[in-house]
Amino acid sequence: MEAFLDSLDTARHIVDVLEDNKGQNIVLLDLRPDTVIADFFVLCTGTSDRQLRALTDYVREQMREDHKLKPYSVEGRPESGWVLMDYGEVVVHLFTEEKRKFYNLEEMWEEVAHVLLSIQ
Repeated sequence: MEAFLDSLDTARHIVDVLEDNKGQNIVLLDLRPDTVIADFFVLCTGTSDRQLRALTDYVREQMREDHKLKPYSVEGRPESGWVLMDYGEVVVHLFTEEKRKFYNLEEMWEEVAHVLLSIQ
């Protein structure tokens, strides 16, 4: 029987999957208790649209295999430079370097978010 994951465990598992698969500049933002959007954002940079596609696939597959979790939705396309995966309490943002700088979510959320983890 699968153990229930709380939102922090889910976020940390996603961070581990991204790190194991060469995601770059991974940041885990804690949005609790100030937002209703999600408990956590996981931000990660990929070096190309090809890597963004692979990272998206790795997260989707590992979460399904390890915890029987599927994203509620996946928005964006690797070719656009930004893919968003919605796991309810955890939202994963996969960017190219250019799009990550442009949208700058870390700065946008700095008033309410706390960085729990940053892996360069």
